[in-house]
Amino acid sequence: MQTKIGIIGGSGLYDIVGLSDATWITIDSTWGQPSDQVLTGTLDGVPLVFLPRHGRGHVHTPTTVPYRANIDALKRIGVTDVISVSACGSFREDMAPGDFVIVDQFIDRTFARNKSFFGTGCVAHVSVAHPTCPRLSAACLTAAKDAGINVHDGGTYLAMEGPQFSSQAESRLYRDVWHCDVIGMTNMPEAKLAREAELCYASVAMITDYDSWHPDHGAVDVSDVIKTLQGNGSKARDLVTRLPTLLDRMRAPCPHGCDRALEHAIMTAPDKRDAALVAKLDAVAGRVL
Repeated sequence: MQTKIGIIGGSGLYDIVGLSDATWITIDSTWGQPSDQVLTGTLDGVPLVFLPRHGRGHVHTPTTVPYRANIDALKRIGVTDVISVSACGSFREDMAPGDFVIVDQFIDRTFARNKSFFGTGCVAHVSVAHPTCPRLSAACLTAAKDAGINVHDGGTYLAMEGPQFSSQAESRLYRDVWHCDVIGMTNMPEAKLAREAELCYASVAMITDYDSWHPDHGAVDVSDVIKTLQGNGSKARDLVTRLPTLLDRMRAPCPHGCDRALEHAIMTAPDKRDAALVAKLDAVAGRVL
């Protein structure tokens, strides 16, 4: 299988420069319309697809992002490796605005989103004990270092519903009691859906602020966030341009099993499966269905 990189760009990353044969195309998903068209092209000879998570012009809130359609669309176009790039707040003094974090764990506190492709008529359970792909995360870490970014290897991401930022009490709970490292609004259920779609997934969190726990900051200032976002977006593009040389063009099976996550996950007996749901799962789970 040929490697095909998918970049989901969050706040601060709305395009990819340097793509050859760059073309915006529409992908029809059985799960509704994705956030936007996708930008396709090649980077150093490796096919790459870019999807703006919030849509061009930032039209989707964290809650209304069509996560299922986005992941399905990337799978449908042949993406093998998904890198999420998103803005976040920090709970740690040493993880400062402008730094990047290669996330390896999540606590999901979202509550108003569809979190699975499966349901009544086709039940499946996948493991998200290790929700990101170590192989893909390692490539992102190396790319960040090569780009001169101050990057942290590993961190727990608290996914909140939003769109409001945390209260100070919440921020202190997440930091002091739950020992989270960063906070954001978009990596869940995205990471869970990527696992269900048997896609390798890595999360690159770009720190913009200290949330509201920090005694010297106290609250998130949106104007300061926007300034930091601009610098982070430039760094993120530098990181992405280094990925093709770090990922083999011909894709071997994932050593961590991300691309085989559905191997024993589907529980519903074949004669009891809902035909309409199975039809919607053609891209996501067609390999096992």
